[in-house]
Amino acid sequence: MAGNIGKVFKKMSKNAKLTLYLGKRDFVDHIDSVDPVDGAVLIDPEYLKDRKVYVTMTCAFRYGRDDLDVMGLTFRKDIYFDAYQVYPPLPENKRELTCLQTKLIHKLGENCYPFFFKIPTNLPCSVTLQPGQDDIGKSCGVDFEVKGFCAENLEEKIHKRNSVCLIIRKVQFAPEESKVKPKVETTRQFLMSDKPLNLQVSLEKELFYHEEPIKITVHINNTTNKVVKKIKLWVEQITEVVLYQLDKYAKVVSCE
Repeated sequence: MAGNIGKVFKKMSKNAKLTLYLGKRDFVDHIDSVDPVDGAVLIDPEYLKDRKVYVTMTCAFRYGRDDLDVMGLTFRKDIYFDAYQVYPPLPENKRELTCLQTKLIHKLGENCYPFFFKIPTNLPCSVTLQPGQDDIGKSCGVDFEVKGFCAENLEEKIHKRNSVCLIIRKVQFAPEESKVKPKVETTRQFLMSDKPLNLQVSLEKELFYHEEPIKITVHINNTTNKVVKKIKLWVEQITEVVLYQLDKYAKVVSCE
C-alpha cells in the first residue's frame, strides 16, 4: 500500500467483502515480551447483515502431511488460540489505537476496524522443518496464523469464500554477545599408517541468520601416507520434537 502509511501487508477474501491489513509479519520475541500484533479489517456492512466479524490468532504444530489427514484425524495440534470480535466492536476491547491503525482508519474510512493480540512469551517461535524431495503440501513445524471471517458466532463453520488468512512469524531475538568461535577437532588413524590425520573445522561465530552465508575454515594436518582427494561439508537441521513424543530428526539442508 502506497502513501504515508508505509509498507502494509494486505489480503482480501475471495468474495472481496473482507480485507485484512497488517503492518508486518515478523514479530520479535524479546525474551521478556513479544511485539504485539496490531492490524485492521475493512468490511462491507451491507454484506454482513446480522453476522459478526472476528479475527483469530492461532499457533499450531503440524507433524504430518495434508494427504495423511484421514477420518477426521489431522496431524496438527493447536497450541494457542485467541479470538477478537472486530464488528460490532465490544466495549471491553476499546483501547488506544496504534499509529498504523490510526493511519489505516483515516485512509480507509469508517468501515475499517482495528484488532489487537498479545503473543504469550511461553509460545514457541516459528519453525519449519526442512522438507524432503518427495514431500508435498505444508511443511511440518510451528506456525502462527491470523484469520479474519464473518459468522454468527465462533463455533460456526468458517467458509473460505468469506474468510481471509495471513501467516505471521514469531522470531527470537538473539544478540551476538558470545565471542567464542565454535571449533571442533578430530583425528583419524589408518591401518597401514603409523601417523594420524588431524582435521580441524572452525566457524567465525555461533549465530547465523537466514540467508546469511556460513564461512567455514578447515585445517588438515596429514601426516599419513594417504592422499586427501576431496573434502565434503554439509549443514544439518537437527530437530527434537517433544510435543507428542520424544523424537529427533536430522536433515541435510546444504552440502558442498
